[in-house]
Order: sequence, then structure tokens, then C-alpha cells
Amino acid sequence: MNFFSKYKKLILVILFIAFVLGAAYLLYIFFFRDMTSPDITGGSITTIDNTGRLPQAGPGSNINPIGNATGSLPIGSDVASDDPSFVANPNPNITPTAVGRITETSQLVSGPTVGQMINNTTGQIQYYNPADGKFYGVDKNGKTSPLSNKVFHNVNTVTWSNDGNKAVLEYPDNSKIIYDFANKKQVTLPKHWEDFDFSANSEQLVMKSLGMDRDSRYLAITNSDGSGGKIIEFIGDNDKRVYPSWSPNNQIVGMYTEGIDYDRQTVYFLGLNNENFKSTVIPGRGFQQQWSPDGKRLLYSVYYSENQMKPMLWIVDASGSQIGNNRQMLNVQTWAEKCTFANNNELYCAVPTSLDYGAGFLPSLSNQTPDQIYRINTQSGTKQLIAIPQNEVTIASLFVSPDGNNLYFTDKNNGSINKIRLR
Repeated sequence: MNFFSKYKKLILVILFIAFVLGAAYLLYIFFFRDMTSPDITGGSITTIDNTGRLPQAGPGSNINPIGNATGSLPIGSDVASDDPSFVANPNPNITPTAVGRITETSQLVSGPTVGQMINNTTGQIQYYNPADGKFYGVDKNGKTSPLSNKVFHNVNTVTWSNDGNKAVLEYPDNSKIIYDFANKKQVTLPKHWEDFDFSANSEQLVMKSLGMDRDSRYLAITNSDGSGGKIIEFIGDNDKRVYPSWSPNNQIVGMYTEGIDYDRQTVYFLGLNNENFKSTVIPGRGFQQQWSPDGKRLLYSVYYSENQMKPMLWIVDASGSQIGNNRQMLNVQTWAEKCTFANNNELYCAVPTSLDYGAGFLPSLSNQTPDQIYRINTQSGTKQLIAIPQNEVTIASLFVSPDGNNLYFTDKNNGSINKIRLR
């Protein structure tokens, strides 16, 4: 009998005892030994005592404070101060103002809402509430007030005047009225009038008059009380390619597009008095447009094959002899209707985080795609991410407050009205 066979049981017992002791030591090291925090400056080790309290601070030496010499907190700190009004940021990853990160978002109206616009005189967002059939204004603090006590049932489209005092209201049966909120007056419009846009002074509006007979279809204007109708241009069967759009400088009242080939169109500009304006070529289809505040430039979006049929933003001069000059691709994939001008040279746009092939001609593909908000300089073409809404949202429209402090947006899926602070 060899040595191992003779003492086999004793050896196994010793190994088992060693294993148990080793396991116990490891448990002590990882779970029961006092926690220590090494001092990376090279001093002694600082420990947390058994009472769970932090040790008292020792005398300091050669300490260089961060920030200013007065002892105040560095700008942007989330550490509590002695100010009794201070409220610590519950989520330091969310910034209170738009600085290019996830940004605190306030819901002013839970929705649904229809026909939202900003009144640049009062600073309120005006909207129609389909739940009770009334129009309201909401301020930056979420305080709502009715614009009128009158109830309008089942309005599905609202076109506001620039001063916010009048609106064309359209109903499911094609009935249409102009309502003057300031004077509480109502005018009924013909059912065959479509696609309205008010003049800069809110006293007139342009529309398409689409009679049953192709020979009685025109681009026309009328006074905001429904009087003084005037034919501007014969439309015929081309109504889908005519865009009523009254420029802020009163030079243009509409546009007409004509295809050159699959990826190009010519845009013709229509004036009040048969002016022979220059035209411009645009590279794509799905034309959406928006005027700069001074009416000198036109922001538009189109889709085309080289861009996988996704919408792309462009800007071009669109006033008088300058029409067609300085055309510039902004390299931002979104629709013009998801943008708003802050001034003549800057705009804010809601930009989808991703777009599928063909989103340009089928926008519903992006109905569930979250948006981020960019600021774009239309002179230099530079763009900057300024805000990611706190909760993922698909944005339908944007509005900048008159003082430039706040940016409002509407949720495409639930019609809510929300606010982000710009500064």
C-alpha cells in the first residue's frame, strides 16, 4: 500500500478544510472588511468609520479652489447652495436650457389641438380645442384663456392671419368661414375655395378657386371680409402644382411648378399684377416652401433620387431681380414645414433621427421617428444641434417666442403643445 492510499482520507479532509478557510477569507475581503478609499495625492488612507459617518475634515494645505475666489459655485453646478429657493436638478443629464443635449421640456397643453400658431404681439400660442370647439391662447407658463366664447363644432383646418385676429375655418363637408376674433364677425366663403394664405397686413388672402369646369379654375385673391375678389392666374387642371403663398414683402402671391425631368422642376413666381418675374430650377419633387420674414428668400424642401428620395432643405433668393440667386443646399434632411425662422438669417428645424428610403414621397414613414432640434444659419449654412426633447417626440411644427427666449413645438401624434427654453 503506497503513502497516498494509506492517508487518502486524511488528505481529503485537509484539502476540504483549506477550501472552506479560503472561501471564508474571500467572503471577508469582498463583503465584510471596512471599505477604504485611497488618497491619490499620496497621503494616508482615509476610511469611513463604523458609525457610517464621514470622518471630520482635517486641516487643509495648498488647496486650489475651482471657480472664482469668492467661494461661489462654478456656473452650471448642480450642488445645493445656501439659497433657500435653490432646487437641485433631479436629473443632471437633462439641461434646463437648449445647449445641445437632452433638454427639459414643459407640456403647456396636453392636446389634442389643431391649427396652432404664435401671436407675435401677445406671445401666446393660439389653437383650436376639438374637445369643446373653442379657440384658446396659452402663454409661456401654461396659462390658457379663451379667444372667444363662441363654439365652432368639428373644425378640421385652421389658417390664421398674420396678426392672429382672423382665421379661415374649414369643416369636413367643405364649408368654410372667415371668423374675425377681434370684431366677432363671421363671413361664409364658397366651398370651392381652397388652400388659403393671408397677406402680410392680414387684410387680404389668396386661394385657389376650383370650379367644377376646368375653365373656371383660378388663383385668386379676396379681401378678408370676403369682398373684392380678383383673378390672378388661370389654373385649369394644374391645381396640384399651384401653391398660394403671400410673401411678406407683398411681391409674390403664389408659385407654380413645372417638371423638367424626373429630378428637376422649374418654379414660377406669380405676382398681383401679372409681373414677369424670373423663375428658378429646383432639384427634386415634393416641393414645400416657407418665406423668410423679410420675403427676400425662400426656404424649401424637396426629395430626389440622389438623396434616396429623402427630403432635403434648400434656400434661394426669391425677390425681384434676385430670384434664383444664391441657391444653397443646407444638408439637413427634413421638411420645410418642420422649420421656423428666428430672423432673416437663422431658423430652427426639427430633424428626424433617421429616415427610411422614400420618406420624401411617403412622409408617414417618419410618423413615429423622434426628432432633434437644430439651429441653422442660412447665410453660412452652418448647423448646430441645440436640443433633444426630454421625451422622444415627432414634431409637427415649431414656433419661436417674440423675445427669442422660448421655442414651442407641437407633437405630431397627440397634438400637445410643448416648450423648450432657449436661454
